[in-house]
Amino acid sequence: MNSLVLLRLMVMLVQLWPCSPSTRNSSAQNTAQSFTPVRRVKRGWLWEPLFVTEEQISPEPVYIGQVKSDLDKEDGNLEYILAGEGAGSFFDIDKYTGKIYVKQKLDREKKPFYILTAKAINRSTQLRVEPDSEFIIKVRDINDNEPQFLDGPYVATVPEMSPEGISVTQVTATDADDPSYGNGARLLYSLVEGQPYFSVEPKTGVIRMASGMDRETKDQYLVIIQAKDMVGQPGAFSATATVTINLSDVNDNPPEFQQRLYYMSVSEEAPVGTTVGKVFAEDRDTGDNAAMDYFIEADSPDVFNIITNEETQEGIILLKKRVDYESKRRYSIQVKAVNRYIDERFLKEGPFEDTTIVKINVEDADEPPVFTLDNYVMEIDEGAMRGALVGAVTARDPDDDESPVRYSIVHSSRLKRLFSINEHNGAIIATEPLDRERASWHNITVTATETRNPEKISEANVYVQVLDVNDNAPEFPKNYETFVCENAVSGQLIQSISAVDQDDSAEGHHFYFSLAQEDSNSSHFTVKDNQDNTAGIFTAKSGFSRQEQFFFYLPILIQDNGTPPLTSTNTLTVTVCDCDTEVTTFYCRYGTFMYSLGLSTEGLVAALACILIFLVFFLAIVAIRQQQQQQHKKPPFSEKMEDFRENIVSYDDEGGGEEDTEAFDISALRTRTVMRTHKPRKKVASEIQSLYRQSLQVGPDSAIFRQFISEKLEEANTDPSVPPYDSLQTYAFEGTGSLAGSLSSLGSSTSDMDQSYDYLADWGPHFKQLAGMYASHRTVGD
Repeated sequence: MNSLVLLRLMVMLVQLWPCSPSTRNSSAQNTAQSFTPVRRVKRGWLWEPLFVTEEQISPEPVYIGQVKSDLDKEDGNLEYILAGEGAGSFFDIDKYTGKIYVKQKLDREKKPFYILTAKAINRSTQLRVEPDSEFIIKVRDINDNEPQFLDGPYVATVPEMSPEGISVTQVTATDADDPSYGNGARLLYSLVEGQPYFSVEPKTGVIRMASGMDRETKDQYLVIIQAKDMVGQPGAFSATATVTINLSDVNDNPPEFQQRLYYMSVSEEAPVGTTVGKVFAEDRDTGDNAAMDYFIEADSPDVFNIITNEETQEGIILLKKRVDYESKRRYSIQVKAVNRYIDERFLKEGPFEDTTIVKINVEDADEPPVFTLDNYVMEIDEGAMRGALVGAVTARDPDDDESPVRYSIVHSSRLKRLFSINEHNGAIIATEPLDRERASWHNITVTATETRNPEKISEANVYVQVLDVNDNAPEFPKNYETFVCENAVSGQLIQSISAVDQDDSAEGHHFYFSLAQEDSNSSHFTVKDNQDNTAGIFTAKSGFSRQEQFFFYLPILIQDNGTPPLTSTNTLTVTVCDCDTEVTTFYCRYGTFMYSLGLSTEGLVAALACILIFLVFFLAIVAIRQQQQQQHKKPPFSEKMEDFRENIVSYDDEGGGEEDTEAFDISALRTRTVMRTHKPRKKVASEIQSLYRQSLQVGPDSAIFRQFISEKLEEANTDPSVPPYDSLQTYAFEGTGSLAGSLSSLGSSTSDMDQSYDYLADWGPHFKQLAGMYASHRTVGD
């Protein structure tokens, strides 16, 4: 109450501030300077603090106060004027008395005060008698607003089992009324709903836990908070807010198995990794607080394994090792579930784990036969007789009925010829002799099948090693090229030799070298055994002659250390070389070749030169032929060649001899039958037929014609001056009825012309071509 009184006094002082002596003195000085220099002793405004209550409703203006100058004599000479906020709209002033009235309802929450200006003038002079003065009309508050929760809706989270009195959250309401006047804005909080778990502080709105709560019982609460103004007095306004309080989980519950005994079964055929069954320990917590791990604490941790399903938190029991019904038919294991994350605050309540018993029965199944060994290793000597025993495999039916077993080999195309097995006792025998040098190991797959259930099959690997016997004689590792110079001296090393043996010696190979006693060349060479599986060939005399003997063949005896030892004879060829200083292998090899042919070095060079010249000449001929073939349908004879062609005609007139050139017109003797024109050749077959038809027109006796062609062909083949190209030459024939003989100039040895008539020698090859075409045509025609 004392603070309220002090606040009111301060407001009055602020409102009276314009009437202070300093203000009056200031105003008086300004007035005196404006009008007259008359000195005034006392002058100013007179009023009281002005207040108006909000929400007042009245048909008539309501008087709220008066402003007045101390110069007012109440004779009507002064006029008051009001200006500022709300002047004329909310507030009016009586211009004669200075009384102020409010005309409308005011709302303090919209505008708590108004600043106005009062003026006083002289009606006669219209001059100011007082300086303008500001004053305040304050709107007085009433409780007309309800409290409001502006931050709702509220949601809060608090860990379960939290201690009593812990703060959960805070709610805050606001009131638009004036907190400095009256109790309209003074709020009081209370709990409408939420007891007995929560409480609220009346002045601050802080919500606290009233007692420890368990999330597993209830994980969410709705709390209703009420805020009242007027400090909760009668007639106060109120508002409510809802607060949703969630309890977060803490790990305060251990896992618990719902069953104390589980029964499961697994077949003895089940492979490793098979799921045997599932167990589940329930944990009332959530999230990571409910995560757990499962363990097996029984007498068979090596047979079964358990893992955790992270989604369902179930324990999955897996088969870790194959089980056997005939060996053990029942297992009992103890499974433990332990929380993965433990809150140490709750350890005093007990361990966060639980255990259960799981009994697992093994179910019997028809199993395939079982071999006594997974892999068998057997041995056999190479070269063993057909039907020799290699070894035996054994398998049995593990079931109680012990079904008989039959054996077989998974044959490949190669192994089928080498091994077989007795289907009843599993004995493996060799079907043919084995050669270690071809293959020292053989891999066999043997199957065992139940006779009562052929679908039950098992396999085993059999590795057969072929043991070595000394059945291969030693021999040279390569073909030695040995040379000896003609000027070699006695005791000179001309070759180092060694040996190889395909057999496998357990103690290591050791070879012995010697020269065959019956060797006729033993007087020329000797063999020295180095006792390290090598030997040296030495000369036994000085000087060799290729003219006397070009090659020496030395039979070398090589013996191994096997049981029994084997000996072989290997021939070493020694070539005599013509070398003055040192042996050159290349020179000696090819010198030997030339010498064997009877050629010297100069002769060999000459032969190579001839071959080279012949090759160049042959290539030139090929190039010319290709060039001729590429010409565009060019006739086989040029026009120049046609000039040399001579027609042989037959006539019966006997003139004055060869010198009588005017007896007959030679052109008249050229009948249509004999005259031939040169045309481009189109097809080979048509040309052959044409030549054949023309040849038939020469004379009636085709035998004589063939004899004529043969003679000309023989002359052409034996003439060395024939050019290396072919052409077609036309010849006529006299016939058999002429007694005058031939008038042809072919046989003439004298002539007045310079031209040579020896055409047969020049064009002999063309007869060969013609005869070939004729013969081919005759063959087809016949």
